Amino acid sequence: MNALLPPARPFEAALAYHARTKHSLKGYAAGPETLDWDMQPNPFREYEGAPRTALPLAAEGLGVSFSEMVSGTVAPAPLDLAGVALLLELSFGLAAWKQLGPDRWALRCNPSSGNLHPTEAYVIAGRIAGLDDGVHHYVSRDHALEHRFAPPGPDVVVVAGASGFAMEQRFGPVGGAPSLFLALSSIHWREAWKYGERAFRYCQLDLGHALAAVRYAASCLGWTARLVETIPSADIARRIGLDRAANFAGAEREDPDMLIALAPAGGDLPALPPLPAGGRWMGRANVLDRHPLYRWPVIDQVSLATHRAGADAGEGVAAPALPPREATGEARAASVILGRRSAQRFTAKGSIMPRDVFLGLMDALLPRAAAPFDAAPFEARVHPLLFVHRVEGLASGLYALPRRDGVLADLKAALRSDFTWEKPEGVPAHLPLYRLVETDCRGIARTVSCHQAIASDSSFALAMLAEFEPLVTAEAWRYRQLHWEAGMVGQSLYLEAEAAGFRGTGIGCFFDDDLHQLLGLEGAAFQSIYHFTVGRAAVDDRITTEPAYPGRGA
Repeated sequence: MNALLPPARPFEAALAYHARTKHSLKGYAAGPETLDWDMQPNPFREYEGAPRTALPLAAEGLGVSFSEMVSGTVAPAPLDLAGVALLLELSFGLAAWKQLGPDRWALRCNPSSGNLHPTEAYVIAGRIAGLDDGVHHYVSRDHALEHRFAPPGPDVVVVAGASGFAMEQRFGPVGGAPSLFLALSSIHWREAWKYGERAFRYCQLDLGHALAAVRYAASCLGWTARLVETIPSADIARRIGLDRAANFAGAEREDPDMLIALAPAGGDLPALPPLPAGGRWMGRANVLDRHPLYRWPVIDQVSLATHRAGADAGEGVAAPALPPREATGEARAASVILGRRSAQRFTAKGSIMPRDVFLGLMDALLPRAAAPFDAAPFEARVHPLLFVHRVEGLASGLYALPRRDGVLADLKAALRSDFTWEKPEGVPAHLPLYRLVETDCRGIARTVSCHQAIASDSSFALAMLAEFEPLVTAEAWRYRQLHWEAGMVGQSLYLEAEAAGFRGTGIGCFFDDDLHQLLGLEGAAFQSIYHFTVGRAAVDDRITTEPAYPGRGA
């Protein structure tokens, strides 16, 4: 195992961590030598002693179609307890229970590396009908909210912290308008238990999937969801009580990650309430792993290095003008979300994909002013390189999909000079899909994805190239944000594939620099940060499926 990273400027720590945690054909990043699956951490955080609110289940009765969800044409639902419950059910709730022999495990609507789920969700509510003001923690296993913080009474004025907000303001916004935020955090040990030092990457990818899942769920309600990109990480921690050491005595700590504002589409996003002052905090975090065998201090180091320290302005980049998405189909949005699974293996013969389906999937990855990519107010910096295996009417080979205007020249200069950059015949004018080389790349895709057959037996696989070193050097917290964007791309592929009768799966294990060498990449201006694959899933009939919340009706 390598020595710990030396003290460094934040961006140096982030770049050094990324280099340190690369897999290669010669060896893997530092991780546990053995795993005892009977001793894995508890996947569900709870706050013992916090009052609970059971939430209604409504996804099965939701009539919104998938095409309505992605086009944003759903009439806004009220900001009330029922809406909050449906939002959480479709983004962080359980989708099913699975069982194979004596083993039983839960599946959630938000995917996670290894199904380990480091992401925790908190509701910050002000004047939401049916829900007490304050901070609530969501328990996905029970579809319930735990009341963590109750603000002072309505006649008590709270003095806000020095974060640029109003100095005197009650917890809910003045005038009685409802205010709704989601805060997301990570328990890094849930991933590190299995994946070791590389786990921080997976936690950030999971957050991107979660952000996209929230945006899709909000669209089902006719709401919008947007990342509050300028808030310091320490403020997020204070708002949801992660800085309260006494509430985590002996328990795994959580890392503050993101804050998401929600509002009916077409309306104004809520103003940030003041930082909690006065009031009452309730509950104590449960211990998830009573016998931790491995610790990876480098994860704590890169986490601190990539926290956002100030409230500087974000990019605020508008999405490029693109033609609206064509109707994806009339499948129910809830059925697609609840039915999404990560494929464990594919049937090669069944993975022949119609050309129009493939082009539709590519079109869905472009950054429009619609779900899911309008949730993140950043210019697109992640660009798929596609290993196309089995798409009707499209030659097998390596393709590129530059997602940002102006990046094409940089990619051409960075990648191999003998790539052709030809646009296939019949590809829509607005879709920047280019064929780099025509070849059978199944073996290459499998090898660079840690020898996994899911990358070669599918319809196509892809590596997500991120514009990397200049962005991370300028602002270290961008290391997180690039992984979030990659996770959002992955979540779009998950749902779009599911709606089209195919299935996807994320691939976090890949040989970083071996892929870069194959592509002709030198230096770190571009780095591959996530792999993904889509095909026709092979079903394991030995695994049984049970309802997500047995015994509970809508």
